[in-house]
Amino acid sequence: MMTSTLFDKLWNAHVIRDLGDGWALLHIDRHLLHDLSGPPALADVDARGMKLHNPELVFSTPDHAVSSQPGRVASTYPVGGKLHAALKSRSDLMGVRMFDLGQPGQGIVHVMGPELGIVLPGLTLICGDSHTCTNGGLGAMAFGVGSSESTHALATQTLRQQKPKQLRIRCEGTLRPGVTPKDLALHIIRELGAAAGVGSAIEFAGPAIEAMEVEGRLTLCNLSVELGARFGIIAPDERTFEYLRGKPYAPQGAVFDAAVSDWRKLFSDPDAHFDREEVIDASFVTPTITWGTSPEHAIPVDGRVPDPDDVTDVARRATLRAALDYMGLKAGQAIAGTPIDWVFIGSCANSRLSDLRAAAEVIRGKQVADRVTAWVVPGSELVKRAAEAEGLDKVFKAAGFAWREPGCSMCVAANGEQVPPQQRSVSTSNRNFVGRQGPGARTHLASPAMAAAAAIAGAITDVKGVMP
Repeated sequence: MMTSTLFDKLWNAHVIRDLGDGWALLHIDRHLLHDLSGPPALADVDARGMKLHNPELVFSTPDHAVSSQPGRVASTYPVGGKLHAALKSRSDLMGVRMFDLGQPGQGIVHVMGPELGIVLPGLTLICGDSHTCTNGGLGAMAFGVGSSESTHALATQTLRQQKPKQLRIRCEGTLRPGVTPKDLALHIIRELGAAAGVGSAIEFAGPAIEAMEVEGRLTLCNLSVELGARFGIIAPDERTFEYLRGKPYAPQGAVFDAAVSDWRKLFSDPDAHFDREEVIDASFVTPTITWGTSPEHAIPVDGRVPDPDDVTDVARRATLRAALDYMGLKAGQAIAGTPIDWVFIGSCANSRLSDLRAAAEVIRGKQVADRVTAWVVPGSELVKRAAEAEGLDKVFKAAGFAWREPGCSMCVAANGEQVPPQQRSVSTSNRNFVGRQGPGARTHLASPAMAAAAAIAGAITDVKGVMP
């Protein structure tokens, strides 16, 4: 018998027709829409005189362009208000379930999908956003699509896709206390490079992954695209099943138990072939932060900014110098102690309840430094309500953080919420590209605990120095 990887099993289960040369027509199980991707795709279907093939499999929510200002309404940010209105009218007209502002279920599209059980092991799921790979943390084959692909899937519930190569990253050992999945993700990107996963689907495996809670797995898969991969995936296990049990859109009762029996078959066979395998020793990972303008520009928080002159490749040397100039840093300087202006805790990478708990534990009983503006933006309405039920909002407010409404907010700065030019931000988001958080903004990626520690210290600092 031929052995199969987890990705093989998911791919083969969804092939409607083999088109040859590695291409196949796939069935799409779930389709998520947000306020940037949804309106044009829905309008295109309508303009072509078509209907949605399975509107009950499509879900929408405003997230990218809505204000996160407390007490916000759709029109608080006028541009976002227009996009919200278009998403709402199109969703209502075409039978799409929309989770609107203030409703349970509204939030960042990659947060609300898993928490509602819309995403399940073994499913194919698409969204017009590159970080759709987040959902692979539940054992789904989830990937971002462009506008024409979204239109095609809405009208046919299928997509023509070319099967990628497969890369397995085994994470051996155990993460140290205080080291998070975000630290591990940044460490992997630094070690393997931002292009390591180009053209590949990445499966994360090994003891460190098996020990990881589901929300941490979502964070790790979220950053698969920062390795250049379109897919990130982790085999579902008992943690996955318990996470999904009782979710509104997950199977219920005996049907759930039957589904679990099938989900237990979703793993890579022992002798399955991968095109490439890499091993990371998770026990060596330490609290990590980026210094430059790519997620691969990461160093331990007790490390020093690299010197471009130590790099022999001319093009890479020029890239590092440009990053240093943009970030206002000097080669060889210690990254710890670098003064900051902003802290942003949010995004589809790190805005779930466990992330907010970790940050709150660091800041409890402390105060944000005078010169720092610090925001917490929960990833969804359900996260916000759960955090408030635990009193986490009070912890953040007492420390001097702003407690905001759910959405993408300052991660992508598509809603007018930006870090001012040349100001320095420690952010729990997933990208630190030039201008990502606003023109001229200088972004350092870190875990929620590290971001919280920086807010208290007023500078980049090792979280161990401010833990209780």
